[in-house]
Amino acid sequence: MRTTVKDWYIVSIFDDEELIGKILWGTCEEDETYRFSPGSYISTSNIEKIFPNKRLIITASGSFYNVIGSGDVAQVQLKDFELLRHGFSPDQITQLNLAPNGFFH
Repeated sequence: MRTTVKDWYIVSIFDDEELIGKILWGTCEEDETYRFSPGSYISTSNIEKIFPNKRLIITASGSFYNVIGSGDVAQVQLKDFELLRHGFSPDQITQLNLAPNGFFH
C-alpha cells in the first residue's frame, strides 16, 4: 500500500553543518493506507531509498511514497525540525527564520 504525495520536498535536516538525515515533506494526494487525508501535510521518517525512475521513496518505517510533480529540495536546521512535524513547509520555516526578532510576538 502506498501514499501519493504532491508539492513535495526532500528535506535535509542539519545540526549546524552535520547532516542528520533526509525526510519527505509534502501534501497527500491519495493514501491507500488511510493514515492521511487528501490535502493534509505529510512529514515522513528518515528516507532509506529513493528510486527516481519509479518516483518512489521508501522510509525507515517501511512506508512507500509515490511522488508526483517536480518536487524540490530544502534544508532545515534540527532546531526547526518540529515545525516540519507540525505542518510548516520548508519555505514557511525559511520565512520565519528571516523575520526580524520579535516580529511574531
